[in-house]
Amino acid sequence: MDRRDFLKSGMAAGTAGVALSGCGGNRPEKDELTDRVIRAMLAMQRASWEQGVTAQALLEWGDPDTVILMAHAAVVRQTEEGRLGVIYGMQGSNDPASNGEPVLAAGGITGDTLYWDASDRMLDYLMNRAPRTREGVLCHFMNSRQVWVDSLYMAPPFLAAAGRYDEAVRQVDGMRSILWDGEKRLFLHQWDDEKQTFPRRVAWGVGNGWAAAGITRVIRHLPPEMETELLRLTGYVRDVVDGCLVHLREDGLFHDIVDDSESFVETNLPQMLAYTLYRGIAMGWLDGAYLGTADRMRRAARDKVDGYGLVRDVCGSPYFDRPGTAAEGQAFFILMEAARRDLLALEP
Repeated sequence: MDRRDFLKSGMAAGTAGVALSGCGGNRPEKDELTDRVIRAMLAMQRASWEQGVTAQALLEWGDPDTVILMAHAAVVRQTEEGRLGVIYGMQGSNDPASNGEPVLAAGGITGDTLYWDASDRMLDYLMNRAPRTREGVLCHFMNSRQVWVDSLYMAPPFLAAAGRYDEAVRQVDGMRSILWDGEKRLFLHQWDDEKQTFPRRVAWGVGNGWAAAGITRVIRHLPPEMETELLRLTGYVRDVVDGCLVHLREDGLFHDIVDDSESFVETNLPQMLAYTLYRGIAMGWLDGAYLGTADRMRRAARDKVDGYGLVRDVCGSPYFDRPGTAAEGQAFFILMEAARRDLLALEP
């Protein structure tokens, strides 16, 4: 990997300041509620993707010292084949790549080849070793040929951050072609390429949040000369945002299965969509009319934070099948707050 690819990509993403000088584009604003959420997040046990999204949140919030520490922990648990942050033999193939951007940032901040080499190994795994469908779409696990919507967040943004723009877009296109339900205007959760069936044919709320936020992260890394691809990807995000917002509740929250009012009410999708909306408005490819909806979802999420800083009633660890708490729910609170802060900083 050419290190300049990441630094150039970081400029597109608004994180070049972190990579180059150890400070974010905007310093964290003092907010006691956000501080509590961060403290609770850092106290949580984390799987590979949770480590990655937590570090991403702190990268965007502007805490480079903690990002370096989290990147170091992910490198310590890098597997022989290159997957980052893996604990106890977990078989996730794409999830570990969520650590890739923080590890790249740690390399940019410190200049330490430990991080550059680790990111190279993660990239080599995705490009040359990771299991794929017959059409070349990355599979979610090492030991099966399943494609999950979660992967839209885990792998393509790192590929784009590492300068593999064409492959990042190819993966977004491929995953969407498999999982997108055009009638519902929502993503389905899981596809089994070997059995040619959907093990879980539901529009999982957090899964649609992973898709919206993940494609947004890819967009932030792509160079402006990829105009055709940028137009297509921004259209993807608008589609899923609008598909979700049809089902937004009066309280600013969503059901766990977006279009199933019998499923439990959940907090993380509002955070994920608010993050997406703030970033899209700031970059100019989403209309400012979405701002009121983003603020409404943000208020609903902030009302869910308890006295210890736990964001309550997100899809809860460890199985994400009931309301609870989770590192990813904490992280998306921070990502949402960082995106809103950066948007407001653009105002004259």
